[in-house]
Amino acid sequence: MYKINPYRPGAGLMPTYLAGRDEDIRNVEQMFESIKRNIPTQSVIFSGLRGVGKTVLINTLQNKAEERDIFCRHIEIEERNDFISQIASCSQAFLRKVSMKEKFMHLIQKPLDAIKALVVSFDPNDNTFSLSLQEKELYKTSNLTQSLTDVFITIGETALKTETPLCFFIDEIQYMDSKELGALIAALHRTNQLGYPVMVIGAGLPKIYKMLSEEKSYSERLFLYKEIGSLTDAQCRNAIRIPADRFGVTYSDEAVEKIISVTRGYPFFIQQMCQIVYKNVDERMIQASHVEENIEEFFHTMDIGFFKVRYERCAESDKKFIFAMVQCGELPCTIANVAKNLHKNVNQISTTRAQLINKGVIYPVRYKELDFTVPEFSGFIQRLDEYRQWMEEKQRTETEI
Repeated sequence: MYKINPYRPGAGLMPTYLAGRDEDIRNVEQMFESIKRNIPTQSVIFSGLRGVGKTVLINTLQNKAEERDIFCRHIEIEERNDFISQIASCSQAFLRKVSMKEKFMHLIQKPLDAIKALVVSFDPNDNTFSLSLQEKELYKTSNLTQSLTDVFITIGETALKTETPLCFFIDEIQYMDSKELGALIAALHRTNQLGYPVMVIGAGLPKIYKMLSEEKSYSERLFLYKEIGSLTDAQCRNAIRIPADRFGVTYSDEAVEKIISVTRGYPFFIQQMCQIVYKNVDERMIQASHVEENIEEFFHTMDIGFFKVRYERCAESDKKFIFAMVQCGELPCTIANVAKNLHKNVNQISTTRAQLINKGVIYPVRYKELDFTVPEFSGFIQRLDEYRQWMEEKQRTETEI
């Protein structure tokens, strides 16, 4: 018999009840009200570990913006660096929307020319525009920052004149190419200076703060930064109980505390744990013993899905670096201790460190300190046979020495 399950673990899937983000939503809604009134406002960057709900939050905010008739487009950055094609496509979609009104048709050509120049110069494989060789040479430029700034200024001017504010929602910002990120910051900065109603809501891993500040010193004033973390105990209780309430299912206090303890308050973990418990228990009151009985399935599900997909992207040298981090015991750990566990010096492991940061597996917490971007990743590593074999071999080698 099919049983409706109110919990929805997944990559960016909207839970049936969004817990703990009310204040963030209210604050950004006020920014939307400002941009609707042509009052320039900061853009927003949310950062946090995997599984804290960054994508869910920006998707929720996009819905809120669209309710206010703000033109929105979602961009997800991937490692193949396709930001230029996506921002061009989103800008064209904006022009299509405003061109539907005859009185705004004259406003289209200028931004369209700017988009052509961007695509022709920095995405040559895009065949959106059928141009002759002579036309391509006419539009071609070598300055990405200026080209993207031209796009932002011209669509910003159009947005102001048509009273159609524009907001780009950009997920996984940490994968942006350095030059593209710098160009985006500069373009948004100039557009804001001119008072045009264009903003960005972004999300990414904790390293994006450092990335943004390294690209442009004024990025700290351009963006409102907000770190998204695990839920408080009170927020966890709502995330656990409220979805089940509508189906007449309740949790004992002990069951709730057990779930909080196992999941550490991370929203994705809570959704996954509760989905398993809810699926496997046919009682109206879920007890702590029911939760206990499903912990093994929870970790198995997390291991083969959430954790393993990150681990399998790593080369052998990456895995040994990860093992050495876990061996440190307490995280975050210093790169000096990682090097010590690998019997190497810091310079010898710096390339692997950089690769793991670029892959989004680890991030620098403080000066020379590292941690995993995935919560509880060290526990997953400790459950791996590969890690145990590595530790045994390491101990044998050290004994022989």
